[in-house]
This record gives sequence, C-alpha cells and structure tokens, in this order.
Amino acid sequence: MKRGSIVGLFVVLFILLAGCTDNNDEVLYSNKHESKETMVQQKAPKKIIQEITLSAIGDLLIHSPVFQDAKVEEGYDFTPMLEKVKPYLSNSTVTIANQETMIGGVQLGLSSYPSFNSPYEVGDALKDAGVDVVSLANNHTLDRGEAAIQSAIKHWETIDMMYTGAYKNQKDSENLRVYETDAGISIAFLSYTYGTNGITVPAGKDYLVNLIDKERIASEVAIAKEQADVVALSLHFGNEYERMPNETQKELVQFAADQGVHIVIGHHPHVLQPLEWVTGKDGNKTFVAYSLGNFLSNQQDLYKRIGGILTFSIKKTSQGSENKIEIHSPEFIPTFVTFRQDWADYEVVPMYQLTNEDLSGAANHYKEIKAHMSQWMPELEFVEE
Repeated sequence: MKRGSIVGLFVVLFILLAGCTDNNDEVLYSNKHESKETMVQQKAPKKIIQEITLSAIGDLLIHSPVFQDAKVEEGYDFTPMLEKVKPYLSNSTVTIANQETMIGGVQLGLSSYPSFNSPYEVGDALKDAGVDVVSLANNHTLDRGEAAIQSAIKHWETIDMMYTGAYKNQKDSENLRVYETDAGISIAFLSYTYGTNGITVPAGKDYLVNLIDKERIASEVAIAKEQADVVALSLHFGNEYERMPNETQKELVQFAADQGVHIVIGHHPHVLQPLEWVTGKDGNKTFVAYSLGNFLSNQQDLYKRIGGILTFSIKKTSQGSENKIEIHSPEFIPTFVTFRQDWADYEVVPMYQLTNEDLSGAANHYKEIKAHMSQWMPELEFVEE
C-alpha cells in the first residue's frame, strides 16, 4: 500500500473515532443532566416543627365568702388569691379556665349558691394571672338569666378575653373560637354542658349556652378541624364529687376521640379525676382530663379544695401539605384552696408548697393525689419548682 493511502486511512479512522468520542460525551452529559433534574423533583419538602404549651385549670365557683374576702374600698380584687399560681398560668402559650359562675357584675346584684352572679373583677384577676380563654358552658350558665350572660360577655370583650360555650347572639355563636399563637399553631376551643340545673333555655335563644348534643358536636368539630390545627373540647359532665369518671363520660369522650378531637377538658365533678389517653376509630390519640376539680371555691371537704394546673406540649410537624399534631410531655401541679377559719384570706396554693399548718398530713395527701392523677398516665410529671 502506498504511504499516502496509509496516511489517508489513519486520518479517516481518527475522524471517525473523534466523532464517536464527541457523541459519547454529549450522551453522558445529557444523562447526568436528566439525573440531576430527577433528583430535584424527588427531593422531600422541608420539614418544619413548631411547638407550644397549653395549660388548663378547673372550676372557679365564686361563693359569697370568696367575693366578700375580695372586697376592697372600690370594687373587688381577686388577684391576691391567684398570686402563688400566677407564674405557672402565665408561663404557658395558652391557658384556659372553667369560669363556672357568670360575672354579671354588681349592677345585677351579686349572689351565691344555688344561683350565682359574680363580680367583673373575677375576669380581671384571671386576665392578670395569664388566662387567655374561658369556658362558659356549665350548669350555672343560666342561673341569673340572659341579663347576666350578656353583662358577663360584655366584660369579657372589654378585657379582650376569648370566651366559648355561651354567646350574645346567633352570629356570635357561629363564630368559631380559634386562638392563633405566634408560633403558628392554631387551637379551636369548643364548650358544651350536660344541662342548666333545670332552667329552660329561652325560646329562640339556644345561643345562650351550648348543650351537649352529639350531632352538633360532630358538626362543629368537623368545622373546627378545617379551620384550626388543634381541636380542644371542654365538656361539663359527670357526677358531682365522684373521683372516677362514669360510663357516660367515657362514652362521650370516646365519641369525641372518634371525631378527631385532640384534647378533652372535663369539668363539673368538683374533684379531680384521672388523666387518660383515648384512641379514636382512626387510631388517633386523644388527651383526656375527665375533671380538673375546683380551682377556686368555698367548698369545704378535702377533695373539693383540691384542683390543679394541667400543662402539656403541642407539636406541629409540617411537610409540604401534610400537618401532624402530637400532644406530649403532660405535667400537673395539684393545687389547694387555703383560707382562715373566719372565711378570709382565700388563696390557691400549689400542694407541694403546703405545710402541715396549711393542711394536716399535707405530704401524704399530696402523694395520694399524684398517684390518683397518674394511674392511667404513668408518664405524667409533677412540677415542684
């Protein structure tokens, strides 16, 4: 073969090989580019975790010795009664109380058991102590009629306190109470009572007090789940002075759990009942306090003087369009109402601070209360500082 032909052949082969190499590089680059796009598409959305705390306290039942003890030169002052528990109430992101007596004010005439009407200043003291929401649906809501409810609501609005369970008109009752926290977690507060001590709700004014009705509860819980991250349900139910929940309470709590309620806060027995987790039909866990007892009252017997501050954490995990709510880290501070034998110096005191002068055998009573409250929730912690 001539030298020129050989050279020409090498040139042709070189060009062909070079062309193949260029094409392969393009294919490899294209494959890498497509792979990166696929990785971007499959990357999981960023996970965002937010957390708050919620506290709840039991019944504020303002008997005449309590409001008489609060009398000052001009009006009433209940703030000293809450001074020792204020640090705990104000420390939570949100705190809810069961205001069992209407604060209709002095202009309607103050009154005690069995038909209560309390001073406006009860609300002022709760606000000062750190309470953010009050539940008003209970068996004493209608004690002094519509006038007391309307007067009380006017004052709650004046001091910018969220209220639920009793309303000034139909439009007000249709306005779902949703508490928006700075952390980005919203809580819907619903409240219902078993009855009103035989007092008939005025015709056409069902909005004055929410009565327990499963169909209504299911409907309003469904709306609440659409508008808020967390649904907290206050139920005024059970038998007075019984330390364990009855079957009616358990059945209604199970119904609430089946609707997807996150938290149930119970009132009415005026004594503490244990805490419990209840599993809903979809596998959801509902945190239940069957009864938080009396927080402030003039009831005399030992267990009627014991209440508490319940606190737990609410964690919201968001990823894309998915939100997950978790209730965890429950804590409890048992409290005791102290007062002198002459019905003066009423004060709510954490039980761990009690001396034998305050309550004979204080340490043993405190130990028994801790065992009682945690019997169905062994992870319950007790705050002692």
